[in-house]
Amino acid sequence: MALTQDAALNIAKVLTEALPYIQRFNGATIVVKYGGNAMTDPELEHSFARDIVLMKTVGLNPVVVHGGGPQIGDLLKKIGKVSEFIDGMRVTDSETMDVVEMVLGGLVNKSIVNLINQNGGRAIGLTGKDANLIRAKRMTLSHKDADGVMQEVDIGQVGEVAGIKTDVLELMFGSDFIPVIAPVGVGDDGASYNINADLVAGKVAEALKAEKLILLTNIPGVMDKNKQVLTGLTTKDVDALIADGTIYGGMLPKIACALDAVKGGVQSAHIIDGRVPHACLLEVFTDEGMGTLISNRARKK
Repeated sequence: MALTQDAALNIAKVLTEALPYIQRFNGATIVVKYGGNAMTDPELEHSFARDIVLMKTVGLNPVVVHGGGPQIGDLLKKIGKVSEFIDGMRVTDSETMDVVEMVLGGLVNKSIVNLINQNGGRAIGLTGKDANLIRAKRMTLSHKDADGVMQEVDIGQVGEVAGIKTDVLELMFGSDFIPVIAPVGVGDDGASYNINADLVAGKVAEALKAEKLILLTNIPGVMDKNKQVLTGLTTKDVDALIADGTIYGGMLPKIACALDAVKGGVQSAHIIDGRVPHACLLEVFTDEGMGTLISNRARKK
């Protein structure tokens, strides 16, 4: 059936609006942290995969970093192991780490690789242990005990990023391949470490000097005290919003990751709503974009 004139004009408008961004970002690296609802809803999963494939097809270099906390929790429950958290961090003993590696590096990673491949891409799954991609160090955690005294707490094989080796990723940029990274790092002693996926995405973006870091979330973006989404923010704006309490609680780690990435050389970071179909394409290839953009200077995109 032929398109109506209105539908044809609308499609033409979308394509012509995307053209300058396709030209501008040709050859640019876009690091996307994939998680939340976008990772559990079948329609959103395929929407995300098509976005990534389209980016690669028009000349961008997308890199996907994924989480998998709920899936780890589900498997631990199935084997009868109780998940323990301290200040939001999963206590990770050696048995739990085995499950983390199995879920992130196996089940979740290969599911995303398959999803992208089903939608016309050529994805390759990696963990931080492949080619020493993610060098890790053990995280130290300070926690208030029942008496309000700060103490160092051992939370096991939970890590921070000590370094990123980009050579294996850069090899893929000259090919059709799309890297999909599970946030498992390796220490100097060869031990595996569970690392927050937002943190890994930010550090990968920094190491690659990416054009954009996109964090998919389950909220529309950073909101002001009147619950309105804040769009274009500079790093100074974000520092002020943290200082006055506008940004607080569970949003702080994600914002800190975005802020560090931009201060570390990434051109812009975007916190967008992964519950919206084709959220990545809307952010990268439209004038309005969506969600919250953070950069070193006030600019729209």
